[in-house]
Amino acid sequence: MRHKTFLAFFAPTAIAMLLFIALPIISVIIQSVHTPHDQVFRIVENCGPFGCKEETTIDQDASAALKEAAPLGKFVGLDIYFDRGHLAISEVVQAWRESATFGEFRKKLGNLPFYRAMAFTLTYTFTVTPMLIILGFAIAIGANSLNKYLKGFVIFFSLLPMIVTPLIGSLILFWMIDSRGIIGTFIQWAAGDPDLSLKASTGLTWVMLIVYGIWSSAPFAFVVFYAGLQTLPSETLEAARIDGASRWQQIKYVTIPHLMPLVTFVALIQIMDNFRVFEPIVGFNAEAHATSLSWIIFNDLSGETQLLASAATTSVLTIICVAILLSPVLVRTWRDFNQKA
Repeated sequence: MRHKTFLAFFAPTAIAMLLFIALPIISVIIQSVHTPHDQVFRIVENCGPFGCKEETTIDQDASAALKEAAPLGKFVGLDIYFDRGHLAISEVVQAWRESATFGEFRKKLGNLPFYRAMAFTLTYTFTVTPMLIILGFAIAIGANSLNKYLKGFVIFFSLLPMIVTPLIGSLILFWMIDSRGIIGTFIQWAAGDPDLSLKASTGLTWVMLIVYGIWSSAPFAFVVFYAGLQTLPSETLEAARIDGASRWQQIKYVTIPHLMPLVTFVALIQIMDNFRVFEPIVGFNAEAHATSLSWIIFNDLSGETQLLASAATTSVLTIICVAILLSPVLVRTWRDFNQKA
């Protein structure tokens, strides 16, 4: 392909990426190092029939002058990144010095909002991602081996979690695990404890969110793997059968190596998606037991006082964390590509 032809095809994509990805990220980074200007107050003396008294009011003219001089706000550098709501460097160092054991240090870190959210986010990501890949692969293998009359029904029901809106799906499961719901009632009966509540326990809440994450994301892996199975060479499988390979050996030595590029693709997409977990926390009303980085951003932007700088800082930290998590997979993919080349 000629360079001019390539540029003609790639130019619209490059412009869209610049406008909708690069520029917003740059804007967020700039916002994260600025805070709104402090209000300028002045003392005004008001006199009435019973005497004079001094009152403190906001100097609108001075505040407007500050905004006009520096529209982005007051430059604070990396101060927001290091404050207690984010990396909390001073608090972490103090907790390390005062902790006698690592368990005590970890407990103190759990009291800091950023690290509490990071703990759940990482647990959710590294539990949901491999489990949904395994489940999606198992469903794809099972559906692909069915006869044509049953295959359509299995595929349809397997895609239902993807069809349902994430927030609606989490609300449905939230009602089901309620003490009056079918799952909640069954768990109380099985445990022999009528007062048992999944919503009152942090550990059970995390398990509930993780189960929902696997259920809602597995159809994506299923669709990708099922499509990949349609490209599996039948000659290779037939040769494996002739050589006496069992069903498991065929999957292990033929099917899985053939689908490994798709496994990498699904892992990349799901790591990015799971690290931004948000809807289940809102749908399950679980912020008392589990928060994520995306939930912190939402919390900073909600309410009457919008903390734009704080939300921007958490967004930048989220982007950095996702880049760090994806780097090993990207490096391995690049090495495999160079070896094949």
